Amino acid sequence: MNSTAAPRKRVLLLLSPLTYRANAFLDAAARLDLEVVKGVDMPRTLAEYWNQSSGLDFSRPEEATRQIVALAAETPFDAIISVDDSASLLAALASAALGLPHNSPDAALAARDKHVMREALRAGGVPVPRFQPFRLSDDPQKIAAEVAYPCVVKPVLLSGSRGVIRADDPAEFVVAFERLGRMLAAEGVDPARTTILVEEFIPGVEVALEGLLTEGGLRVLALFDKPDPLDGPFFEETLYVTPSRLPAATQEVIAAATADAARALGLRSGPVHAELRVNERGPWIVEIAGRSIGGQCSTVLEFGAGMSLEELILRHAVGLPLDSLDRSRDAAGAMMIPIPAAGILVGVGGEAEAAATPHVTGVEISAAVGGRIVPLPEGASYLGFIFARADDPATVETALRTAHNRLHFTIKPEIPVRAASRLPLVAG
Repeated sequence: MNSTAAPRKRVLLLLSPLTYRANAFLDAAARLDLEVVKGVDMPRTLAEYWNQSSGLDFSRPEEATRQIVALAAETPFDAIISVDDSASLLAALASAALGLPHNSPDAALAARDKHVMREALRAGGVPVPRFQPFRLSDDPQKIAAEVAYPCVVKPVLLSGSRGVIRADDPAEFVVAFERLGRMLAAEGVDPARTTILVEEFIPGVEVALEGLLTEGGLRVLALFDKPDPLDGPFFEETLYVTPSRLPAATQEVIAAATADAARALGLRSGPVHAELRVNERGPWIVEIAGRSIGGQCSTVLEFGAGMSLEELILRHAVGLPLDSLDRSRDAAGAMMIPIPAAGILVGVGGEAEAAATPHVTGVEISAAVGGRIVPLPEGASYLGFIFARADDPATVETALRTAHNRLHFTIKPEIPVRAASRLPLVAG
């Protein structure tokens, strides 16, 4: 009797060149025996030079969609997954063009652009802070006299708290506005066409919810506490610990607010990551994205019989069975190691001692020794990550803090170009 094996399912992974997430998705795809095509945000010729499957320009989603449709004409895709925010709109457009399950392009844009998101959430009746859009070319002195304090100045398209600055009075506002302007100008934006938001600062504890949407229904996969206060002037995230220690009733209203936010944006399928503030007035959506948690924080999540978050997302995307979405019962957490100062990282010590801390399961220094490091609000990365697992969240938090205290980093300030040019020459 002849039998024909079912063809391998084929997935297009949309990746930015510097993502932390690529290996986790590739490993999960290998476990599931999926064929993976990598669509990397770089020119096609450069992608070919680096032996990448396909170079795509994420900033030109219509053009990139045409490339993806051409690729699919040769061998169809079963799913298109955006690993980071940068390709969420492209994934939606390409999936729509190919008739694959997807969020609508409008929903993808709303989850990517903070101004569009705020408008959609407000229209959907979801509690959001008061906000006003301004152009980067506007007069900060004039705006400073109009807005209420404390407030938060933020760009609309960056993620990971980049460019987000709190101001408590007009003088601080002008400094924050101009600092954000310099940061965005360095990235080549047109001030006259660039929108920034000024929002009411919402006090309270902050949490992160990881969920999965199926036909608009939300399943909560994990709720992370962020034990370190995030009150500004910058909003550098450090600790993520799950399960949450908030009361069950509070967790329920957080989940309900996230579901309402996803519905207001039109998100219906795939992973969702939401950041919320919670105070005596209830939960407030800081942002919600149609992708999974960033960095390497996903490594602490495990479902069913050892299934990773990436495997869960891939199974859901290509229609493979999901036997269990229940997270393992132990507590887990991650620390994104903050950058204490700008400069050149010249040395890292204490890694072995940190890794030996009870309940710590891993220490990964991702910053390169000899490389330039930049803290928030301008920076876009961390020194590395610490992971821990234990019977309860308090023990996980203590382990992460203890391990961090055992690390030490030597950072040499950069010499400004003008100062360096005045140094005497030394003959060899």
